Amino acid sequence: MKHYSNPASETWENILQRPAQSEADIEPIVRGILDEIAREGDPAVRRYEQRFGHLGDGAMHVPGTDMAAAEALLEPGLRGAIATALANITRFHEAQVEQQTVVETMPGVRCWRRSIPIQRVGLYIPGGTAPLFSSLLMLGAPARIAGCPEVVVCTPAGKDGKVHPAILYCAQLLGIKEVYRIGGAQAIAAMAFGTATVPRVDKILGPGNRYVDLAKRLVAQRGTAIDLPAGPSEVAVLADATSDPIFVAADLLSQAEHGADSQVLLVSTDAAFSEAVEREVERQLPLLPREEVARQAMANSLSVVMPDAPSALRLIDAYAPEHLILACANARSLADLVVHAGSVFIGPYSCESAGDYASGTNHTLPTNGYARVSAGVSVDSFVRKTTFQELTQEGLHALAPTIVAMAEAEGLRAHANAVRVRTGEAIPENATA
Repeated sequence: MKHYSNPASETWENILQRPAQSEADIEPIVRGILDEIAREGDPAVRRYEQRFGHLGDGAMHVPGTDMAAAEALLEPGLRGAIATALANITRFHEAQVEQQTVVETMPGVRCWRRSIPIQRVGLYIPGGTAPLFSSLLMLGAPARIAGCPEVVVCTPAGKDGKVHPAILYCAQLLGIKEVYRIGGAQAIAAMAFGTATVPRVDKILGPGNRYVDLAKRLVAQRGTAIDLPAGPSEVAVLADATSDPIFVAADLLSQAEHGADSQVLLVSTDAAFSEAVEREVERQLPLLPREEVARQAMANSLSVVMPDAPSALRLIDAYAPEHLILACANARSLADLVVHAGSVFIGPYSCESAGDYASGTNHTLPTNGYARVSAGVSVDSFVRKTTFQELTQEGLHALAPTIVAMAEAEGLRAHANAVRVRTGEAIPENATA
């Protein structure tokens, strides 16, 4: 890890700079995939999936027989774990449903807002070597709660040409029937533009590699909404002398094993503790199947020692991490001071893994500093909030002078006249603004 001790605040921006992610090498490829699929549809999707994936000559749509067989292919323990996770995720997200409230802003003027589900959503679920069925729970549960009538899932097949049964089992639990064996940028293009096989969707959500992320951002420029830009996953840990170095090292490595470009930031108020964490990281690394990946990520990560918790938290706020673990004394009170973080984990037993899988919060979160302005996926991600207003004749009469005065001041005479014709006031002969 790179080490810093009480760096001056004017150096924070430079120290906390995330590695630049160049897209010059892949943008022509991704644009080509999008253009060909927009033009050709299914033949182009199949061509790219056969080139980059494991579709072979099989159908892109997962047959009902595969869906039905998925449950029996999973160990009972995993089925039980999925059931518990889904129950917690559902319980947490159901509480996000906004109740419709009618507000009478003045007598005879009633306004309200209603959440209307997005009609067609597409979920991208990474598969292949790492089938992220947990992401399907995180996306499918709020989509179901929001009431989205059409949910399409694209996920790549494994080497055997089949979608992992855990993904299919989760789809069954969520009532999702449209699952397609398509991955990469070609899956994003298929959902964005629609083909004879894959329905066009209004919004695409879900994680993926840099090809998938770039494809999402490019189709957003062509009119398909997306959840949020997704860079490499990241975690910041705030620790002190009271923290457990074994716990903290495990937290850092749980992030680092995501990928060599994963971001890990340790901020401590005790230099000796930071050294203890690094020793523990070295002890735990050889125990990991993904040791080399985690080691590369750790080599590009940061360890910063700050003089006290408030200054440490200010530095972390400047970084705006995707995940923030408060593994220090007074964690609960410090949590109230957090401004910029995608999701916060409070205390020694609130490991990031809990949120990634089963505590109930969503693990699709803003990265790359977007936590300054964006929130993670929620039920709100699957609805659009439309406002309504209803004015009585008396209400419009009462509000008319306000509307007319403001419209005239802005030079928008027709706006004012739309009120005048309803209140009986004569339209001025001088109709120019």
